[in-house]
Formats: sequence, structure tokens, C-alpha cells
Amino acid sequence: MPTLSRISSFDDWIDLLKEWQNDIGLNQALIERYMPGYQFEAKYGELPTSEIYFGDFKGDRRWEKVMEIPDQRMRDAALNMIVYQGDTEFASNEQQRFLVNNAPSDYDLGSLVRIMVEETRHGYQMCHLLISQFGSEGKIEAQKMLERRAFGKKNRLLNAFNDDVTHWLDFFAYTNFMDRDGKFQLSMLSHSSFAPLAQSMGPMLKEEAYHMGTGITGLRRIAKAGVIPVEIQQKYYNKWISGSLDLFGTDHSGSANWAYAWGIKGRVDEDKTTETADREHLNERARQQFYDEITKTVDRVNEVNTSETKLYVPDIRFNRHIGAYANQRWTVDGRKLTEEEWLAYAPSVLPTPADDEVLKTYFKNPNWIAPKGNLAA
Repeated sequence: MPTLSRISSFDDWIDLLKEWQNDIGLNQALIERYMPGYQFEAKYGELPTSEIYFGDFKGDRRWEKVMEIPDQRMRDAALNMIVYQGDTEFASNEQQRFLVNNAPSDYDLGSLVRIMVEETRHGYQMCHLLISQFGSEGKIEAQKMLERRAFGKKNRLLNAFNDDVTHWLDFFAYTNFMDRDGKFQLSMLSHSSFAPLAQSMGPMLKEEAYHMGTGITGLRRIAKAGVIPVEIQQKYYNKWISGSLDLFGTDHSGSANWAYAWGIKGRVDEDKTTETADREHLNERARQQFYDEITKTVDRVNEVNTSETKLYVPDIRFNRHIGAYANQRWTVDGRKLTEEEWLAYAPSVLPTPADDEVLKTYFKNPNWIAPKGNLAA
């Protein structure tokens, strides 16, 4: 795609956004078909309090402008949080770009379009923050956000966002697990001492709820139909669960510690818990909370699972690339393997090209997924 010279205004960035939309197939005609009259906009919600309620600046007024943040390191941390969050929003659409051509129903295509539009709006929101608050550096980062690609160069900032999502089993697992991680990240940022960042999170969280709902409903519809073998379904659960767990970052994270101390990013339940923060294990705590929540979602799928074989959440150490268990070899049920054993084992629990080929046959069956609304256990 052609690249604009350095942007000087938000209008310049909008021109770049239109190029990006065309590049991934999210054109205006498709949006108008399912979301007539939709206009992208930045949304800033109300905050429950104007005070910072955690970290070293607890009790101070939240910072409304980036230059009110009292330390350059803190300003850099806020910018970094915004850049990474925005990058994942655009990347997820790039990953899912093929799905507009093979939706199982018009309802599902409409859901996909809504999710892609709202994820685009979330990226739009982050870039609005960058351009309106962070001067020339923010403009540069907002432009780079639309120049990176999850395909081709595969240079999105987090590796989990550089893999294609080419079919709908993959998509529903992605939206249940990866978008649920997104909910956790947005919730942690909703407590931020930087007011415009915190104000951005409420509207984003409301939209994210639909994305997760689409994921869990889709997985339940697949399990209810009973056409795709549970063993194949499970492989895509394993893929995205392990990928989602990595998104919580390293253990004993110094950057998480400082982000908490500065009030940039809190705990998921920061506004509800009375538990003293263990700043050395913030990522581990959030990861375990996420693990507990996704276990409940898999239980919900099993409520309608027609097979005697039940779906499960793999061991938290399985297939990890970030954190204390990075690149260690663990089975889905928590057994340690040698590298040689892992190479023989991995194809039995993670998707392979052969699985994708087999799925094409199942997708030809019009009953591979149950109709929406037909989910009684």
C-alpha cells in the first residue's frame, strides 16, 4: 500500500485509516450493509472518581493532560501502553481478514463485521489519544500503527497477533480467549491515573463484551452440533489459551511493578479488592484470574457438548513462550517432556496443516455449527 509522508493532523491519519481498511477488506460498503450509518468516533466515558486510588500517587487528582504526568518515564510508560493496546486492535482485524469470504451464515458475517468495526474503533481511540496528547511522537506512533501488518511483514508488536485466523472454529476460539484477555487488559487500564486513558476504557469494554459473547456462543454452537470431533476442537482451544496466557507478560515483571507504582495500570479488580498489592507478582495474579475465568467458559461449552469426550483448559504451563514456563515442554495435563518427546507430542494437541485440511471437509456440511439460539443443553 502507498505510505503517506509524516502525518500532521488527525485528518491525515484518517486518510491512512481508509487505506488500511481497503487493504484488509473492511470497506465502507460492507460496513454500510451491516451497520448502516456507522461513523468512527473517539468515545470518552465518565470516571467514578477523579482521584488516583492506587500506587505511589494515591489520593492525587488524575492527570488530564500528558504534560501533567510528573515524570518523563511515566509519560513514556503511558504512551507505550497505548501503542501496544492499539496495535493489537488493528492486528486482530488483519488476522481475521479472510473470514469475510467464508461465513457460515449471514448472521455470523454481520457479527464479524461488527467485531472488526469495533476493534477498528478501539484502534482509532488509541490513535486519537496519541495524536491529541503526545505531540509529534504520538503522531509518529499513530502512523506506524497503520503501517505495520500481521500479514506479509508480520511485524505487529506481539507475536500472538501475527498469525492468520482462517476459519471459524479458529475465530470463535480466538474471540473467546484472546478477546477475553483484551477485557482483562482494558479493565486494568480503566483504573489508570492518566484520565483520558481511563476514560477510553469504559466504551471499549462495553463493545468488547459483544466480541467475547460471539466467541463463547460460537464455541457452544459448534459443540452442540457435534459434527467436528472434540479432539479437533480442543486443538484450537489449546492454541489460543496458551497464546492468551502469554499476553499477561513476564513473571516478576519490573515494568508491571512500575506501571502500578505510577498508577498507569492497576489490577483487574483494583476498584473492588481490599487485598494489598503484591507488586512483584502482578502479572501472575492477573494470569491466574484469567485462567480461572476461561475454565468457567469451557464448562459452559461442555453444558451443550454432545460428545462423551469433554473439552478442557490445558495446564497453565502448556505451550508457553513468555513467563516462568517459557519454552519448557509440558503436556496439557501437566507432565514434563523432553524436547524429543515434545516434537512427537505437539501435533496431537496443537493444530496442524492436516487439521485445517480435514476441517474443510467438515465445513462443507451445512450442519457443522448449530443455528444461533439453539443452545439448550
